[in-house]
Amino acid sequence: MAALRQSRSLTERRGGGGRGRHSVAPLSTTLTLLLALLTCCVRCACCAKSSNIILILTDDQDVQLGGMTPMKKTKALIGEAGATFVNAFTVTPLCCSSRSSILTGRYPHNHEVRNNSVSGNCSSPLWQKGPESEAFPIYLSKQKYQTFFAGKYLNQYGKKDAGDIGHVPPGWDQWNALVGNSQYYNYTLSVNGKEEKHGDSYEKDYLTDLITNRSLHFLDNISPQHPFFLMLSPPAPHSPWTPAPQYQKEFGDVKAPRDGSFNKPGKDKHWLLRQPVNPMPDSSLTFLDNAFRKRWQTLLSVDDMVEKLVKKLGDIKELDNTYIFYMSDNGYHTGQFSLPIDKRQLYEFDIRVPLMVRGPGIKPNQTLQAPVLNIDLAPTLLDISGLNLSTVNIDGQSFLSQMAPSLRNGSTRPFFLVEYTGEGHPTTDPACPKLGPGLSQCFPDCVCEDAYNNTYACVRTLDSGHNLQYCEFADSESFVEVYNLTSDPHQLENIVKKVDPAVLQVMNQRLIKLQSCVGDSCHDIK
Repeated sequence: MAALRQSRSLTERRGGGGRGRHSVAPLSTTLTLLLALLTCCVRCACCAKSSNIILILTDDQDVQLGGMTPMKKTKALIGEAGATFVNAFTVTPLCCSSRSSILTGRYPHNHEVRNNSVSGNCSSPLWQKGPESEAFPIYLSKQKYQTFFAGKYLNQYGKKDAGDIGHVPPGWDQWNALVGNSQYYNYTLSVNGKEEKHGDSYEKDYLTDLITNRSLHFLDNISPQHPFFLMLSPPAPHSPWTPAPQYQKEFGDVKAPRDGSFNKPGKDKHWLLRQPVNPMPDSSLTFLDNAFRKRWQTLLSVDDMVEKLVKKLGDIKELDNTYIFYMSDNGYHTGQFSLPIDKRQLYEFDIRVPLMVRGPGIKPNQTLQAPVLNIDLAPTLLDISGLNLSTVNIDGQSFLSQMAPSLRNGSTRPFFLVEYTGEGHPTTDPACPKLGPGLSQCFPDCVCEDAYNNTYACVRTLDSGHNLQYCEFADSESFVEVYNLTSDPHQLENIVKKVDPAVLQVMNQRLIKLQSCVGDSCHDIK
């Protein structure tokens, strides 16, 4: 418009006298000016900066047992300011496999990460050459995003047989990754491929706070010309459950909830659930209550992280143009079906996860029922970035349309897959000789949380008419578990012998198709 005003004054001066003040510019001049304005508008539209994205991924945070209770600031600043998904699931309830699904948008049978070991493909050379080279950060980088990572990546990351500390996955501009599994003190980071050792000073080393501080520093130094993506992966509330000093006395009277399936026998379930002592001994109850309390304490520092990030985004005038996602890699249990503490099981407490999102186009205070999976995270982030999703090999589907209908049209899935490959030791645990080989994650009273044949696949149906779960185990019993979660939300009764065989056949056929699905075929199964 300034150019147009300048042109008019030139015309007036050239015309002279009173007549020049009212003369009309030649048609050719007018067309030239309009063309220049149109070109400018097109260029501005093309060069408009995409929305920024922040993903906060906690470690082992349940939603079924009150895991979001300590997160008052997070619920206010993300949930109340945006959308809360009450039916969010992991497609596999274990850290490395789940995180691999988040990074790739693929089911485990397609990224082939089976468990938390290098031999199970966790951060292995095979993973690095294959799925990691097609993970979503690479596409965000190609979309000109400034990318930053801090915290736990994959359980075996940085180990010598997993590429060592010098391996920095492609797509990341700034890399601050924890070597190995979650710790709060006395850990090693790979900082852009260089080793950085940390001790036990709260001010310098407490990992959750370090992640927060480095992310704030990154935001202080971003280029305003390009969008940014931050993935922050704190250790909380994973063991060893070390809270910050100021939070060590919080929740002093809190105990693990005693309702639902707590301390109940798993008499009609897979053999691993049939072996725990019931009722649980007092020593186990004391242990899990202490773990439950400390888990909540560690989460208070994550709650502070969210508050500081939101404030920083406001200070740099980017809050209104930033999507903030809050999610956990899997759920957790503390005493359900007499299992002390862990994940790895097919039940709601282990596969349901918290998920909240705020950002452009998302109306506040939404509670959304549509089922969303962790494999949907990658396509959603890429959808926000403007990438054409048909160009990417992804099993999940964007849920941008669910939380921001004004931006996208979309459909929800009627059912989905949960799959897990059990992990065990080839030799018998000396403390539990009667149980034999093939078990792992065993507690002192010989309650083992995992085994080779704790290998299962489930199809979960969650729509207006059906709320069912159908699971098959790869074991000598060919064990099947079926639950009607409408009438039995705590999955207390395995109804496989009561269900119409025709229903079982339909669920079995869906499961077979889901276990071999790839890409779009994972959405189209009837």
